[in-house]
Amino acid sequence: METIGLLAGIGTLPVEFIEAVRPQGYRVVCIAVTPGVDARLAAIADAYYDISAFKLDKVIKTLVKEHVKEVTMIGKVTKEWLYKSHTLPDMRAVRLLNRLRKMNFKDDTITLAIVDELAKDGISVLDQTKYLKPLMPGPQVFTKKKPTEAQMADVAFGFEAAKAIGAIDLGQTVVVKDQAVMAVEAIEGTDACIKRGGSLARGGAVVVKTAKPGQDTRFDMPAVGLTTLSSMEESGCAVLAIEAWHTLFAEKEAVLQEANKKGIVILAVEGKK
Repeated sequence: METIGLLAGIGTLPVEFIEAVRPQGYRVVCIAVTPGVDARLAAIADAYYDISAFKLDKVIKTLVKEHVKEVTMIGKVTKEWLYKSHTLPDMRAVRLLNRLRKMNFKDDTITLAIVDELAKDGISVLDQTKYLKPLMPGPQVFTKKKPTEAQMADVAFGFEAAKAIGAIDLGQTVVVKDQAVMAVEAIEGTDACIKRGGSLARGGAVVVKTAKPGQDTRFDMPAVGLTTLSSMEESGCAVLAIEAWHTLFAEKEAVLQEANKKGIVILAVEGKK
């Protein structure tokens, strides 16, 4: 039985990944690299470890011990842990952080540095979409409620804005109202961005999430789910637009049931060709 490694962050996508690869006969070794991962992972993974991303050498040695040659990185791990974590990094992590300080702490820079460390021990990083393509829908309106003409204008405006911030590796999400940007995703992550933008808009905001131009599909693919919807409800947002074919839509049935109940519009759109 071939073994796949899973470096799991927060959210349901790591669970959905295991459920997707299990029927294909893979053994999954899961390492939770941040606090707050889905509790189900410990039960459904063939082998499960709880090891901080700051213990980089231990993470990699555990994968080697479990004969992992390919690994995927799925789930939310925001950069806040770089500034908030009280876990003492091991020497391998310290060396990596020192290299990053000479470059930058952009999302892709950090992740590519981790990819390079894994490669030193013969471990390659899988394309995140390889087993999760069914979670990446094409263009459509998912909800019973349809967007208005004004909301679609905000979607188009927000799509361009989200692509612009993605191009500089700042984030993937913007909150828009009346073709004005209320909030841009940065280090705080998608949900905090939605709450801040929705609050500033005082209701009726449009949330747009896209992939970065030239998105590396091995990591950081945009994703939405119940937590996204909850943040929208809390801050009074009216529309969620995701990039068609390039966004992982987790917990889709539950999300649409709740969105239809609350009258929130959800759609997938394509950019200009």
